[in-house]
Amino acid sequence: MSNQSFAARTYRDDAVILRTHKLGEADRIITLLTHRHGQLRAVARGVRRTSSKFGARLEPFMVADLQLAKGRTLDIVTQAVAKASYGDAIAANYDRYVVAAAMAETAERLTDVDGETSTAHYLLLVGALAALSRGAHAPELILDSYLLRAVSIAGWAPSFGDCARCGEPGPHGAFNAALGGAVCPDCRPPGSPAPAPLTMALLASLLSGDWAGADASEIIHRREAAGLVAGYVQWHLERTVRSLKLVERV
Repeated sequence: MSNQSFAARTYRDDAVILRTHKLGEADRIITLLTHRHGQLRAVARGVRRTSSKFGARLEPFMVADLQLAKGRTLDIVTQAVAKASYGDAIAANYDRYVVAAAMAETAERLTDVDGETSTAHYLLLVGALAALSRGAHAPELILDSYLLRAVSIAGWAPSFGDCARCGEPGPHGAFNAALGGAVCPDCRPPGSPAPAPLTMALLASLLSGDWAGADASEIIHRREAAGLVAGYVQWHLERTVRSLKLVERV
């Protein structure tokens, strides 16, 4: 009877590990973004012991096939099978690590209360971590592309062409985070930044996935784009993404 009740409480899902923190002497609380169940916090018992069979599979930025059992307050991880070991390649490089931390923090914020788009966020994050781990593009470009796409999934897609306020066809020479991106001269609030045209083109490439255009961009435009992306994301999140401060912009 007890085995039947346990089976009724268990379920499986793929998940990316967003962060962990210690619980007691040997356990951890794991914050997960799952494929089908949204964001979860679960207890992984005994994973800090050297004898743990799946502790290494529950480190940040790893992707695993998990079996979980529903608990009274937190679910419990009972099995973990590694699907993608992105964490090792990312942790071995500081630039990749801080970028991954910023992406994981953003994903956690965006999926904390919004379960409807969690599957799309999961797929986006796993794809970004895969690209980061294999060095497909410069880490800062992967980060900014991820951030733009993540806020778009959340319902705050920016415009880098037509005016975000009135729809006047672009390109336009000003950007305003509160209004949603590019703004025409008539809609431009005082103090709005005026990015270089190539910076706006880079932002459009990062949002659309035009990696040929993004990879060919110059450092000066990458830096300017990064500032606009960070401001846009944090405006709409209404909070600071602390890990962004650690990302070094060359």
